[in-house]
Amino acid sequence: MKESRQIILSPIITEKAMLLKEQNNQVSFWVDPKANKIEIKRAVEELFKVKVLDVQTIRVKGKPKGSLRTKGKRSLRKKAIVRLAEGQTIEIFETI
Repeated sequence: MKESRQIILSPIITEKAMLLKEQNNQVSFWVDPKANKIEIKRAVEELFKVKVLDVQTIRVKGKPKGSLRTKGKRSLRKKAIVRLAEGQTIEIFETI
């Protein structure tokens, strides 16, 4: 089993993520593509000391990128939307 810091890669701080936080008490993270919902839930609870009610995951496929001479593709990423218990917050999202 991976460490919590290896599962949660970074928070997602966008307008859409902030709307989810305000309306539904949900926060978004980029996570390890191989992590499952149970591992993500444990990692968030351990790192941020909050109660997680629900986890939704989304696999974001890599877009093709390149210039005239080179072609490439961004790697696959995984996004997790985590619903927190009522009254619970994560400090990272409160300072913005």
